[in-house]
Amino acid sequence: MSETAEEKTFDLPDPWKIDIADINPVNPALFQQDKHWDVFSRLRKDDPVHFNEDSDFGRYWSITKFNHIMEVDTNHKVFSSEGGITLGPTASQIASGEAMDTPMFIAMDPPKHDQQRATVSPVVQPSNLAKLENTIRTRAGKILDELPRNDEFDWVDKVSIELTTQMLATLFDFPFEDRRKLTRWSDVATAIPGQGIIDSLQQRREELLDCLNCFTELWNIKAKKPESNDLISMLVHGEETRNMQPLEFLGNLILLIVGGNDTTRNSISGGVLALNENPMEYQKLRNDPSLIKSMVPEIIRWQTPLAYMRRTALQDINFHGKKINEGDKVVMWYVSGNRDEEVIDNPDNFIIDRKNARHHLAFGFGIHRCMGNRLAEMQLRVVWEEILKRFRFIELCGDVERTYSSFVKGYTSMPVKIHDW
Repeated sequence: MSETAEEKTFDLPDPWKIDIADINPVNPALFQQDKHWDVFSRLRKDDPVHFNEDSDFGRYWSITKFNHIMEVDTNHKVFSSEGGITLGPTASQIASGEAMDTPMFIAMDPPKHDQQRATVSPVVQPSNLAKLENTIRTRAGKILDELPRNDEFDWVDKVSIELTTQMLATLFDFPFEDRRKLTRWSDVATAIPGQGIIDSLQQRREELLDCLNCFTELWNIKAKKPESNDLISMLVHGEETRNMQPLEFLGNLILLIVGGNDTTRNSISGGVLALNENPMEYQKLRNDPSLIKSMVPEIIRWQTPLAYMRRTALQDINFHGKKINEGDKVVMWYVSGNRDEEVIDNPDNFIIDRKNARHHLAFGFGIHRCMGNRLAEMQLRVVWEEILKRFRFIELCGDVERTYSSFVKGYTSMPVKIHDW
């Protein structure tokens, strides 16, 4: 761990004992140490539309209640995705050349958003998902059968990353033997410099340009062939995407890589942690594997693998008693909304047979609702079906290491042992 992260370990005051104006939930150390929950409980209770003037990101508002988040997420005419969906990088970093401006369709408004999204959405249509299920099941079974017996290993690396990276390689028709490059580019795209993955924004720029070069070669190959059922071929042949500029192509690649990698892999890991922390739920699952169907959306809600999404106000607006100015950044904290006790019963409890389990915010709402939500749910369902065929218990053997990020809510390692039936 870097010196910066270590310093922040000791700098997390009790959010119930400080002036609410001093609460800044974007601090990634809160998430790495799993200490963000009280921050959001305090904000939901005392200041659900919360203002910060942050030294790195300028003015931004935190929206922390379920129904308020829904209002923002479904009103793209007032709360725009143009200009970015996260709080970084800053405009000055882009202007200086430290960071790249990489447009992507999730950070666009209609009509361009709708046109580009429609180009790639067939890859996750029900008919294609049905074809992919057997592939996912076969690969999941092979990964699980090859796991060490009686020895501790890292579940994140051996299972969560491997399964999702194999799936990504299939969706892109990317060289299978090089699939771990996709994992690396996903990590690089969202990493905070100086925290063990990249040292600087310049390094991120260089590695992502390598990503662009690699995929440009694949683009050129696909351009010479008839359209096929993979993401790159769809972009190459799509009326609205075939003439994308290089950085826009890179932006959409990052979106699809991160969306297909970080979210599913951290939900696969999060499910193991949740069941270990709730042994009665684990026993309930062993007794009745049909509960996987409701457990999958509960895992996604409980984990919320992307903690927030950002919008930008297109006009001045009075929002639940607060004046949000045109140009202000507005952050929808999905991780908070998914624990909103006014909307979700016993939200801090992990309940695998929860009624209406799919009523959560982790996939977003409105025009930007996660395109791959059904694929993510299918991967989780299949992997847990295959796990229960083989293992009585996946035992957590030590402390998990969480991602140093306030955007990607995930895990970098999770030591486990497996126990057969």
